[in-house]
Amino acid sequence: ALGPSDASPDEGVVEDLPLVDEKAVEQLTEGLISHYLPDLQRSKSALQELTQNQVVLLETLEQEISKFKECNSILEINALFSEAKHYHNKLVNIRNEMMMIHEKTSKLKVSGINI
Repeated sequence: ALGPSDASPDEGVVEDLPLVDEKAVEQLTEGLISHYLPDLQRSKSALQELTQNQVVLLETLEQEISKFKECNSILEINALFSEAKHYHNKLVNIRNEMMMIHEKTSKLKVSGINI
C-alpha cells in the first residue's frame, strides 16, 4: 500500500495548468522575434564587418612585421660588412708590418749581420 509520502510530487500538476491557446503562443512568439530580430541582425552584420576588418588588420600587421624583419636582416648584413672591413684593415696592417720586417731583415743580411 502506498502512503501519502509515496505519491509523485508532480502528480496533479498537469491538471492544475490552465489550457494554453496555441494561437496566442504563436502570436507572442512572432511578436518577440519581430521585436528582437532587427537588432540581432544589425549586431550580426556589425560583427561580420568587424571580423572582416580584423582580417585586413592582421594581414597588414603581417606585412609590416615582414618589413621589420627585412630591415633587421639588412642591419645584420651591414654589421657583417663593417666587421669584415675592420678585419680586412687589420690584415692589411699585418701584411705591411711583415713586409717592413722582411725589408729590414734583408738589409741586415746584406750588410753582413746574420740573424
